[in-house]
Amino acid sequence: MVDSPSGGMTVAECQDFIQKSFQNPTVKFLKENLEKSGCRIGTNFIKAVHCQGRLTSRFARGFAIQVCSNNLRCEDEVVQVVIHELVRAYDECRAANLDWTNCTHHACNEIRANHLSGYCHLKRELLRGNLNIKGHEQECVWRRAMKAVIGNPYCSEIEAEDAMKFVWSSCYNDTAPFDRAP
Repeated sequence: MVDSPSGGMTVAECQDFIQKSFQNPTVKFLKENLEKSGCRIGTNFIKAVHCQGRLTSRFARGFAIQVCSNNLRCEDEVVQVVIHELVRAYDECRAANLDWTNCTHHACNEIRANHLSGYCHLKRELLRGNLNIKGHEQECVWRRAMKAVIGNPYCSEIEAEDAMKFVWSSCYNDTAPFDRAP
């Protein structure tokens, strides 16, 4: 799950950007690795939808990514959301027992998705007005993952924080399927 302010594009515009994102090297790499892991991606695997609230995307168990067109403003945002959700799908694929009601499992997945998607790169953080240069990436990953886990109806704020602390090091350093964080 990714949050963003409203004021976005149409479903058709977003779907066009999703199709274009398939030419992005990181998107291609993740899709190939999903396939290598035994997870087939059909033609409707990633689709643009109109969403309620401020979500920019959702990953639905059973391998479906919904990109919230009305909360995205440009092609770059669509690409980042697709990468973020493909990391989540990769984790779902490779972990046969991933339990989204388990705060620790959810925390690990959010840490990886936020770290490996590039969403917390310095340029993006500066554009958001987060001017802390030292440690910005880890701070951003923690902030975004924590927000997502707290949003899980099965996780209280205390359980989310405990889960984040428990898995932080191992999940932040797990860069699969990449050799290193992109």
